[in-house]
Amino acid sequence: MPKLFSRLSAILVIFTALIAAVFSVLNANPALSTVAQAPRLVPAILNGNPVSVLYVTRSSDTVLVRCYPGFESSLTLRPMGGNQLQSEGVLTCVNSEPDRP
Repeated sequence: MPKLFSRLSAILVIFTALIAAVFSVLNANPALSTVAQAPRLVPAILNGNPVSVLYVTRSSDTVLVRCYPGFESSLTLRPMGGNQLQSEGVLTCVNSEPDRP
């Protein structure tokens, strides 16, 4: 019985290695999922400053923004990469109170 188990294990390992070799030769990645990804933050650079990019991939995603007291959220939309049909937004917290001396 132990010999049978070890033979099955060896066959499974060899089979898995062959499949991985075939995918690497064909330079193909097997599709693990076709659903939209959950929102995620990715570090990036905007105008020379470090920022976090939030990728929202579903129309049902909701984003909560909290700003310090005296500030309010502001969203500026612009074309994405020069493509007029697709847009991106820059979300910031701006001062909502006028400056006082």
